[in-house]
Amino acid sequence: MAPLRGPKAGMEKLESGAGFSPRRFTWEEIGLRTGRGHPQQERWLVIDRKVYDISQFYRRHPGGARVISSYAGQDATDPFQAFHIDKGLVRKYMSSLQIGELALDQPSCEPTKNKLLVEDFRELHTTVEGMGLLNPNHFFFFLLLLHILMLDVAGWFVLWYFGTSLVPFLISTVLLTISQSQAGFLQHDLGHLSVFSSTKWNHLVHEFVMSHLKGLSAQWWTLHHSQHHAKPNCFHKDPDIAMHPSLFALGKILSVELGMKKKKFMPYNHQHKYFFVTMPLLVVPVFQLYSLYFIFQRKLWRELAWTLTYFIRFFLFFEPLLGVTGVLGFLLLLNVLESILFTWISQLNHIPMHIDYDNNMDWFSTQLQATCNVDQSLFNDWLTGHLNFQIEHHLFPRMPRHNYWKVAPLVKSLCAKHGIEYQSKPLLTGFGDILRSLKDSGELWLDAYLHG
Repeated sequence: MAPLRGPKAGMEKLESGAGFSPRRFTWEEIGLRTGRGHPQQERWLVIDRKVYDISQFYRRHPGGARVISSYAGQDATDPFQAFHIDKGLVRKYMSSLQIGELALDQPSCEPTKNKLLVEDFRELHTTVEGMGLLNPNHFFFFLLLLHILMLDVAGWFVLWYFGTSLVPFLISTVLLTISQSQAGFLQHDLGHLSVFSSTKWNHLVHEFVMSHLKGLSAQWWTLHHSQHHAKPNCFHKDPDIAMHPSLFALGKILSVELGMKKKKFMPYNHQHKYFFVTMPLLVVPVFQLYSLYFIFQRKLWRELAWTLTYFIRFFLFFEPLLGVTGVLGFLLLLNVLESILFTWISQLNHIPMHIDYDNNMDWFSTQLQATCNVDQSLFNDWLTGHLNFQIEHHLFPRMPRHNYWKVAPLVKSLCAKHGIEYQSKPLLTGFGDILRSLKDSGELWLDAYLHG
């Protein structure tokens, strides 16, 4: 079949009302349109058997160019369902991008994927929607915000009332670190559009929590984090593993490949030791600096205003108690402590899991091989912002966190049916697995480097 290309394809798309038949494409043809190779720069994807040419659109995609591009040449039906609230409205704007449909003899997903698993997960998604598990409980999230604000005020009150001696200072530091950590989880909920049924309200409150309560860019976080969810632990597509190979050798496959190529940017065989003084100490301070750069680069003046109120508020409350030098040091200390907490909690679900290039697996398998859970308890739920249910969160990123425990048995059942491992572990075991996986991949790199 001679495929349509570029703008002409968009102009000659299906016009059923005028009696035209849709152009038909095979998965082989679609698989060539990844933005790489031949034909150069074309990007197509499939949603519900409809073929879309995003070559001219992907840079204008509201969710970010890299997110949508990561599915170029592939079936994007499941991520489309996962990420969008008002799918009808989105489809209306997508209609101009449609260039045809899959040929009648083509399956609804790539032949390399497990058709039964894909169908079963889509049935599960329909069940989840029917059970109302994507509907938020606003009172639950109000209580979360309230407890964050109370921790924030308590952190200041302890220093103001009891003075700045060691014990009050330590108590205040703990309270404010927890407040920042919990605010991070709430902004995560808002960024995933899981707090309100309206995209607009999620975005507005997200700016308040992320920029005013934390001093970071909400838009930067959303663009960055969406890439992670689209292709978790896929090298070159998931920015959360971009520290490979500059800082760490991650995953068995990539580590061996790095060693075979005789590349050594760090002493990776010691990475389980230097992990303590790299990522946990640097992540949030680096985020803070890059976030400000991003705001100025994108000219996000409203986010800049919110971010300035964070720093102004912090200085107004703590400068009279600690002085200029003290308040700057205190701000840095809180950033570093939150960074330690954030890194250990966020990485225990992913670093120990399978890391590789994108092999275009189905949505369910992609998420399950890249994520694991931490055993459920009230403390683990609270400490991790319910991200101890990382598997459920990745399968249904818009699901409000208070419903993860309800869908977990259904996910386990689907895993059992298809022989897919559902990993859940104690919290401390998860922390230990970070170091064990880094040690293992470092040793694999060294062996390949010396003997490969």
